Amino acid sequence: MENIIIKVKDLNFFYGDFQALYSINLEIPKNRITALIGPSGCGKTTFLRCLNRMNDHIEGVKMTGLIEIDREDILNKKTDLIKLRKNVGMVFQRPNPFPLSVYENVAYGLRVHHLTDEQEERDEIVQNSLRSVLLWDDLKDRLKQNATSLTLEQQQKLCIARLLAVKPEILLMDEMCSALDPIATAHIEELIQKLKKDYTIVIVTHNMQQAARASDHAGFFLLGKLIEFANTGELFTTPKQKETEEYITGRFG
Repeated sequence: MENIIIKVKDLNFFYGDFQALYSINLEIPKNRITALIGPSGCGKTTFLRCLNRMNDHIEGVKMTGLIEIDREDILNKKTDLIKLRKNVGMVFQRPNPFPLSVYENVAYGLRVHHLTDEQEERDEIVQNSLRSVLLWDDLKDRLKQNATSLTLEQQQKLCIARLLAVKPEILLMDEMCSALDPIATAHIEELIQKLKKDYTIVIVTHNMQQAARASDHAGFFLLGKLIEFANTGELFTTPKQKETEEYITGRFG
């Protein structure tokens, strides 16, 4: 039995009167890559953003049900959202480095969360974070360079490094390769394979080949419902639900 880090039970989500998610039940194992697939507008990103309560920023949203991370109910009104988002970091579709130096981008979370006042320790964390995303050798002599001048691949890796610096447990990645070319996409996929040793990773992707290549488990969403969740190999080769099979074989979606 795999170690479950995220447990979702009977999750319903509403944007005002519109219901976007219907009774989602899901268990996500630790130190694995879980891919969420499905047509546009089916609830994948909404679900992903529930896992660190990013949707709270939208007026009129409502959630019912249970989301446990490390056995703590994150929908509890007493949840410390700053602590939650430190523990459950998010990488977006387009890289969003701050218009600061490479160094200050990675050190940003350390300052915000008051994790260290020691320059030597900060330097070490920045270096280790850049090493973790395979950027240190490229950027160690360019730490003062503005991060917005980097290539898109470097910017996306830098955004991941910025998360790693504050030591999260979980990385959420929403279409993290959609702005990248195929070579850069392959590099990011290789990177997340290395990172899963230390982190639990949940990705949303429209690219089914990417889901098949990069993930250990996969879930198929359709019209706000989780139709099927299984080991990736099983989901793609022997899906149990007709809707999953039709989507995977290209008959709709």
